[in-house]
Amino acid sequence: MKKIKFAIVGCGRIAQRHAEHIARLGELVAVCDIEPEKANSLGKKYDARVFFSIEELLTAKPDVDVVTISSPNGLHAQHAIAALNAGYHVLCEKPMAISVYDCGEMIKTAEKNNKRLFAIKQNRFNPPVAAVKKAIDEGIMGKIYSVQLSCFWNRNFDYYENSWKGTKALDGGTLYTQFSHFIDLLYWIVGDVKQVHAFMGNYAHEGVIEFEDTGAVVMQFYNGAIGTVNYTVNSYGKNMEGSLTIFAEKGTVKIGGQYLNELEYQNIDGFEFKDLPVGNTANNYGKYQGSMSNHDKVYENVIDVLNNGSTISTNSFEGLKTVEIIDKIYQSVKQNAS
Repeated sequence: MKKIKFAIVGCGRIAQRHAEHIARLGELVAVCDIEPEKANSLGKKYDARVFFSIEELLTAKPDVDVVTISSPNGLHAQHAIAALNAGYHVLCEKPMAISVYDCGEMIKTAEKNNKRLFAIKQNRFNPPVAAVKKAIDEGIMGKIYSVQLSCFWNRNFDYYENSWKGTKALDGGTLYTQFSHFIDLLYWIVGDVKQVHAFMGNYAHEGVIEFEDTGAVVMQFYNGAIGTVNYTVNSYGKNMEGSLTIFAEKGTVKIGGQYLNELEYQNIDGFEFKDLPVGNTANNYGKYQGSMSNHDKVYENVIDVLNNGSTISTNSFEGLKTVEIIDKIYQSVKQNAS
């Protein structure tokens, strides 16, 4: 089996996790960041070539198969398109981009260059999430009637300080940076969203972030199901919950815990989830935690696809659909305000 070679664009917090899995499963050949200290530190740790701009990286034409994009959200499209045009496959951190148009341009560029564009949605690999998805696909729960998604996290001032996070241009919004994985699961498990009605506010981060820290959303899916999304980064002191409750024809389930890592409730006609494997721990960033860390499974899938022609776990179209749903939610708030 060919050893897949990678370059990383953006050497911030999440890049450390990417580098760790690349080094174990493939080879990290090059790293790039406009902040020399970050690029040098990561490059030295993994004996990788160091570049200080994506232009410099791509002009050097390093011997890599995949460019991993872990730069700020608002730069994902620009960096991915440049890498695809340079002849590399691309693995893009969430969200794929912060505009529907940009997602479309990324997909078109990948097709034009006959390259793979992988989107990262690691929550799909959480054991209870994967088990519930399989049961729904097999018809065990029957028709889905309604869903309730709750995302109650803590993001304090330190998280946003001296960072691109919290800015409209590079972050995009709380749904993009904190909860796009959760929105993806609504699309993956329930289906596409027809219409939404949303309310938002910035209650505890005035002057710290340029958008909402809290939102309440009602949505209708094309298959007739209805759903609610309640989210905030104002859970006092620490993350409280990330949960998805599904009410269906033949059963009810709730996937909960801090980050969709526990099967909290099940009552299904003639069926029971048993002996689910223990999942990975959350991405830990010191004073706060992120989603369950399943980047290992993402990289295993990328390598399997490129070496064996397997199915992509999250393709670029699905990455686009997540951004489309988030865009619908934000557009609803704008319409309400006008």
